[in-house]
Amino acid sequence: MKISVDQGQDKGFLPDGRHTVEITAIEEGVSEHQNVPFFAARMESEAGFVSQRFYNSEAGHPIILQLYSAVGIKPEAGKDLDTKQLVGKHLSVEVSDHSYADPATGNERSVRQATGFRTA
Repeated sequence: MKISVDQGQDKGFLPDGRHTVEITAIEEGVSEHQNVPFFAARMESEAGFVSQRFYNSEAGHPIILQLYSAVGIKPEAGKDLDTKQLVGKHLSVEVSDHSYADPATGNERSVRQATGFRTA
């Protein structure tokens, strides 16, 4: 007897290094500890995926602008950025692990992150 196996299971994380990815989904939320609004971009290639949060804070604005620039979207003065415009866009990212102290527990945590946004 053959058992059908669902091939639609989620991809694994992208390995360390530079990858050309497509932004396949945007999820919006608020940070758990400081209530800072963010959007998370899921970035995928055939090799895997990474999900990166972008915080809507003064410190986060240059990083958000770097992301938009890398996908060819130019912000207009006085207009809000529409995160839905990012879906389907391609860019080059550097993937690595980032360690930090968890604000709630002080324990060291590690997250997979995308940085170094460039035009694909």
